[in-house]
Amino acid sequence: MRLDAGRSLWLLILALTAVRLWAAAVIPLTEDEAYYRLWSQHLHFGYYDHPPMIAWWIRLGTTLAGDTPLGVRLLPVLGAAVTTWLTADLARRLGGGARTALLAALAYNAMLTIGAGGLIATPDAPAILFWAATLAVLGRIATGGSPRLWLLAGLTAGLACISKYSALFLAPGVFLWLLSTAENRRRLATPWPWSAVGVAGLVFATNLAWNATHGWLTFEKQFGRVEPSQFRPGYLGEFLTTQFVLLNPLIAVLAGVGVWAGMRSRGRVGGLDLSLPLLAALPFCLYLAIHSLHDRVQAHWPATVFAAFALAAAAAVEARPRGWRPRVLGGGLILGAAAMAGVLAWAGLQGPPINSRTDPLLPIRGWPQFAGEVEAARVRTGAEWVGVAHYGALSQLAATGRVEAPLVHLIERERWPDAGPAPVDKPGLVLDKSRRLSLADLQACFRSVTPVGELVRGVPTSRVDRYPLFRVEGPVEGLLARGCPDELGKNRRRPVAAAPIPPPRGARPAQRTGGGS
Repeated sequence: MRLDAGRSLWLLILALTAVRLWAAAVIPLTEDEAYYRLWSQHLHFGYYDHPPMIAWWIRLGTTLAGDTPLGVRLLPVLGAAVTTWLTADLARRLGGGARTALLAALAYNAMLTIGAGGLIATPDAPAILFWAATLAVLGRIATGGSPRLWLLAGLTAGLACISKYSALFLAPGVFLWLLSTAENRRRLATPWPWSAVGVAGLVFATNLAWNATHGWLTFEKQFGRVEPSQFRPGYLGEFLTTQFVLLNPLIAVLAGVGVWAGMRSRGRVGGLDLSLPLLAALPFCLYLAIHSLHDRVQAHWPATVFAAFALAAAAAVEARPRGWRPRVLGGGLILGAAAMAGVLAWAGLQGPPINSRTDPLLPIRGWPQFAGEVEAARVRTGAEWVGVAHYGALSQLAATGRVEAPLVHLIERERWPDAGPAPVDKPGLVLDKSRRLSLADLQACFRSVTPVGELVRGVPTSRVDRYPLFRVEGPVEGLLARGCPDELGKNRRRPVAAAPIPPPRGARPAQRTGGGS
């Protein structure tokens, strides 16, 4: 029996979700995911790096599925499924049929960032979902929906903003869309769009208030990137090349055709009115281009606007259903499916390194075994706590549950706002990658520093990470308030007291006779 496009869409969503759930369960956590997992153990309205939504998602996921990689990633996987449906629904609201909606959903998941990365628990996951949800609600308003839906649009936009600050660009994008036609301009004369701004503002105010009571910590961290410090236009070429690849080169070609056609026809391409998704994405895309003139744009930053490009690709195919465009789409879908299957299978089954110099899986390899070796070294050296110089290494060690002593981050102490004593007045074991940790740095922090060996993590036949070990005693006064210097710059941030990461539940705690220095 031949399936119609509507049923095919649901089968696509179910199949992709099943694959991602498997991958989410078997692929070890990345450093950032392990870090956000620690956030989820102490819920707040803000954190050092980002707004709070990903921590809330992880908390809910681990409550439902346990403190496992699957639990950490459960909500991002389900969010990717919902975003696929929202993209298809928006295609229909913009004037497309069931076939167009299916093509948009297929193109979206064929993008390499989405296909292989749609399960990763980072702030991008909720930001992508709530951005798409806002556009889907606006699409309903544009096609005759109740004006009360503006309140829902304000809610989803606010949730996007407390997921990731890049969602703040959604507001000027929607304003551009409202200015684009006479009908939309008449909406600005009603109270409903402004009510949406108020609702979004109330939601975002939760994070704003948290920052106001924490020295504007997250704002300083994130908005400090905006100010240009140099002119390096080479990053623009890197940005465009990287996104061309991560969009999926074949899908990117079709998306480019769709965007260009939309620019020439006031948004209408292949029966779809693309003005809403494209204008909503425009301010953020312009910012990323400007940012790339002075600094690197991280590969995942543009992911919130990928659904708009999927809609453009589908519209380009529908505008010319015969000829080369459907064949390019077919090739793009095959490429995307192969890339998704290959990456997830390789990561999930912990495949071998590419060669002796390159191992893309090195950041997630071998952490449980490595943590066991760290614990054995701690016991052997009589250390009562373990210190590291990098938040990612600390988070990975904590996620394994194998280190039965407090973990202490020696720099950037403000990452851990839940204050509490750390036994740094007792002997400790300090380790990190050799490029992050130097004997001279530790000697500036402790009166006694003794090298006690080295641990290696990774596949011996390829590039590995080496971690020198040091037994330390006698912290300098105020160590926990100031943090220990690192080779990137001594005490780069202001003094903030913070807590160690506690040992896993049920573990034997180290004996303490007093608070940390």
